[in-house]
Amino acid sequence: MTAAPLHTRAELGSASRVVVKVGSSSLTSADGRLDPVRLRALVDVLVERRAAGSQVVLVSSGAIAAAIGPLGLAARPRDLATQQAAASVGQGLLVAHYTKAFADHGLRVGQVLLTADDTVRRVHYRNAHRALTRLLDLGVVPIINENDAVATDEIRFGDNDRLAALVSHLVHADALVLLTDVDALYTAAPSQPGARRITRVDGPRDLEGIDVSRRGSAVGTGGMVTKLESVAIATGSGIPVVLTSAAQAAQALAGQDVGTWFAATGRRKPIRLLWLAHAARVRGRLQLDEGAVRAVVERRTSLLPAGVIAVEGSFEAGDPVELVAPDGRVVARGLVAFSADEVPSLLGRSTHDLRRELGAGYDRELVHRDDLVLVRRRPAWATSA
Repeated sequence: MTAAPLHTRAELGSASRVVVKVGSSSLTSADGRLDPVRLRALVDVLVERRAAGSQVVLVSSGAIAAAIGPLGLAARPRDLATQQAAASVGQGLLVAHYTKAFADHGLRVGQVLLTADDTVRRVHYRNAHRALTRLLDLGVVPIINENDAVATDEIRFGDNDRLAALVSHLVHADALVLLTDVDALYTAAPSQPGARRITRVDGPRDLEGIDVSRRGSAVGTGGMVTKLESVAIATGSGIPVVLTSAAQAAQALAGQDVGTWFAATGRRKPIRLLWLAHAARVRGRLQLDEGAVRAVVERRTSLLPAGVIAVEGSFEAGDPVELVAPDGRVVARGLVAFSADEVPSLLGRSTHDLRRELGAGYDRELVHRDDLVLVRRRPAWATSA
């Protein structure tokens, strides 16, 4: 199934496949415990959307929050080991509630636990895509969460917002709906006098001057900054996003004027480029001279050995590396064509010289432009948190 691009909010009401992400704060009561009433209210909305003809994929936080009460914890744990333990206990409780709530409407659910690698590495991506597609074909509602029980600081997303954006790409969704504890993006904190709801965002410029530094709730991990970063992933891959509250989920999925609509700003990307941009763990760095920076950033060319002045790290051919300007700015990421042991002998030399002195095969690009993504400077709103 290939998603048709949505250009307006109203088209969401007839979307074929939608990813819905709900945060912990939308599923829990004031004391941080899982609230079955809130969970069932969300399920009712998703069932209604299913009955209207849409396939729904649910990315749900709440596993750790679901275990706070049963484990006798005073609040959400901060250390990784206790988070993993709480996730192990809470995930089963969370899915049990979803299973019962959907079963009351005659629907089955399937639990899918993912890590970053599962959504972006080629083999893992194919496996996850195949499994999720088959679940949808069988009429099952996939319920996805980050695999917190085995996650480490190196591989975990830190919140489910970015996971939801990557899952939207993985399942070829028409749109992503982010349900949070505020009903929209505002020009300032909603409690401030004069704060206005932003109904539509067509690109980063529409967010200039907007204060989004406020953090999320005590039971969640994502604030508005992480949500906007996930929005950038989705919209940059051709997937529009609606950000609103769980209380307005039904209206949002029906295409009504609630929340904030983020228009798609790009086209669907090859999975290796999405991996490079948003989830790759780089293995080294190539320091570029100013001429190479201009060539890569402005002219979008491949990186040649002549433009590299230094190399750092330990990597093999095909590993992701950062491309760094003389002032230390990371300007791009790419898949390097040579190992760290080979690169030093190539630096600063033309492809003509390399072919003459080292032979055929050494006169190619260090990083081909098809295996390279530019790294944009983070906007002011993203660095204020």
